[in-house]
Amino acid sequence: MSFGEVLTAMVTPFKEDLTVDYDQALKLAEYLVSNGSDGLVILGTTGEVPTLTIEEKERLLKLIVETIGDKATIIAGTGSYSTQKSIEFSKKAEEIGVDGVMLVTPYYNKPPQAGLYNHFKLIAEEIDLPVMLYNVPGRTSRNIEAETIAKLAEIENIVAVKEASGDIDQAIKIRSLTDDSFKIYSGDDSLTLPILSIGGEGVISVASHLVGNQIKTMISDFKAGKLQSAAKTNAKLNQLFNTMFITTNPIPIKASLNLLGKNVGGLRPPLVNLDSELEAKLKDVLDSYGFFN
Repeated sequence: MSFGEVLTAMVTPFKEDLTVDYDQALKLAEYLVSNGSDGLVILGTTGEVPTLTIEEKERLLKLIVETIGDKATIIAGTGSYSTQKSIEFSKKAEEIGVDGVMLVTPYYNKPPQAGLYNHFKLIAEEIDLPVMLYNVPGRTSRNIEAETIAKLAEIENIVAVKEASGDIDQAIKIRSLTDDSFKIYSGDDSLTLPILSIGGEGVISVASHLVGNQIKTMISDFKAGKLQSAAKTNAKLNQLFNTMFITTNPIPIKASLNLLGKNVGGLRPPLVNLDSELEAKLKDVLDSYGFFN
């Protein structure tokens, strides 16, 4: 199965007092689905999931599934360091009606590969939902090695990986060790085209908040054999892709959305709003792409 080609890692809008703005979250979800997103990843890194309570997570998932669940794929970020808590929340997400779960690598304590395999296996065995692994060693301090991913891919409902290691060689190795039915998604906007070129499916995107239609066109062109057109789109968007990471995600994308009137609010501590110098750089880049015209 495929979750889609362009999946937006959606921000969580907050009100001025930093409570979740559920109304704005639904408006943003509708906007994204109407502008290039085949699906949404809710409760991921970009959604500031470590700062949300279990009640906030469940309410957000329920509202989005009820509102756009028939229009797009909804994937819930249900993984954490704790295997048991990941199982419990994955079961809750399944009950709510999401289309799949994304499980991040257990962080901080650096489990060995055998521990990682066991963690994901135990969670997958407790649910019927399709599972996407999320490999992001820059945040978790532990890489899921290609051999471990390939072994996990043998489990029936582990169907995809968000590969955010930034290592194309690793992605190539995963592709060589897995069946084509196992989907590889780029976890970095700037590496979407290279990931597609080695047999990837699409991207879990941050920039698709802003240029979802263009990213969708780039992927469609590539898969249709229009390689030069896809390459041109990628080159054109590259500066924007990189600007979304001029500081810690999701600070730049939230600042961008606020500048463009999407009103997603601030960030919960320990994250902070973009400083004035970086905000000026962000405005210049957005202006160069015609966002203020």
